[in-house]
Amino acid sequence: MKNKFFTNELVHFANIVPAAQISQAERKERLIRMSDLMKVSSNPHIRAKSSTSSIMLAVVIALLPAAGFGIYNFGMNALILILVTVLSTVLTEYIFEKILGKKITIGDYSAVVTGLLLALNLPPSAPWWIGVIGGIFAILVVKMLFGGLGQNFMNPALGARCFLLISYTSIMTDFNCDAYTGATPLAELKSGKAVDVLSMVIGKTSGTIGETSMIAIVIGACILIMLGIIDLRIPGSYIITFVIFIVLFGGHGLDAAYISVHLAGGGLMLGAFFMATDYVTRPVTIKGQYVYGIVLGILTGIFRIFGASAEGVSYAIIIGNLLVPLIERATFPTAFGKGGAKA
Repeated sequence: MKNKFFTNELVHFANIVPAAQISQAERKERLIRMSDLMKVSSNPHIRAKSSTSSIMLAVVIALLPAAGFGIYNFGMNALILILVTVLSTVLTEYIFEKILGKKITIGDYSAVVTGLLLALNLPPSAPWWIGVIGGIFAILVVKMLFGGLGQNFMNPALGARCFLLISYTSIMTDFNCDAYTGATPLAELKSGKAVDVLSMVIGKTSGTIGETSMIAIVIGACILIMLGIIDLRIPGSYIITFVIFIVLFGGHGLDAAYISVHLAGGGLMLGAFFMATDYVTRPVTIKGQYVYGIVLGILTGIFRIFGASAEGVSYAIIIGNLLVPLIERATFPTAFGKGGAKA
């Protein structure tokens, strides 16, 4: 939309330059460029070189080490779950937009990221239809019904996981598979049993498909940090707050082995670097991101130490997502000239 007044002023400005010094074609081109500066569009007005598709593709690449190790660790069923879940999220978004005549957005890879994150949060022994139901819920209910990418109030993958945990508790908490039997390391720790920390760091333990290998997750996180996709504000404040909480209330003090088990297990690293940092559901203010990380650390500590569950990361991030509007309101900077002391 162009304003007639501004256009006339631009014509006047362009005519200031003597005709002898500039050709008619150059004058016209300069006028068009200047007129384009007066175009008015909706917010946000901050622009970056990175596109949504390039950011999401980088996240997919960063998740490949965790996904690859999950397939290596748990076998063919893990691969099938990953493929089926990703396919369900992409098809759900495509079909929804096709039926409603909306622009097809599967090319931005956000549905792929949602499906991959959801699959990495599923038990390796889960049937394939769990991935389908979770994928449909993540895209249709959590994302598209609220307006699509950028409008969802919680992380779609975690929203779907919590839905599956409530609806299919026995399936979602069964981590027995061909490679491993028995409880997860965090469940064993909670019951007072000894846990092999090195196996947890490497990933040779039971758990969800993508949470077991701390090394693979950190490799992916380093990729995102080096590409400038994420920073350490949220993950750093999250992890540090959580460590302080379990030192104070875990009953083991500064026991390095106890702290290491908590950091390496229960999807903490996967959640801190790949889900808590979601652009849509995290605070936009810098102070808010630190507060958000602190809230997540405290909530995760409460769930793990005082709750019945040995995990707690998913619920902590979902609750944190719901608190983001309040966090942003409390940490949003005051506009210049407002809110200061009056004479």
